[in-house]
Amino acid sequence: MWDMGADEVPRLGGKQTFTCPFCGLPQDRVPTLERDWVLLEPGVDVLAHLVPAEYRWIGLSDGRVTVYAVCPPDSSQRCRIEHRLACSEQQLPDLWPWLTALRGENARRVAREASAESPVPADVELPDVG
Repeated sequence: MWDMGADEVPRLGGKQTFTCPFCGLPQDRVPTLERDWVLLEPGVDVLAHLVPAEYRWIGLSDGRVTVYAVCPPDSSQRCRIEHRLACSEQQLPDLWPWLTALRGENARRVAREASAESPVPADVELPDVG
């Protein structure tokens, strides 16, 4: 936690990535305007009008993020979401159809990474598909 009397916001000094304890996928640790931290889904930048106000995280020029509760948001405004909402291993309500699809893709990604096996040896005969 930051010193509440400090005038400066600590800079990240680069991207900080943490592993989700539930699914094992990476998540970005970002400081908030409230001098706390939030774990965001990496690489997901969503149109803000698709996300309910209380779940929109908007990046600020100093590297921090804040909840963007403006309703309705500008149609071109983009936001980020917390990883917990996209985590395939956490039980959450079906908040939005696109989020359900993202959670499904994350589940498939975890399965692919877990089953990354070596290719079939050349001496194994594969069945004809024809």
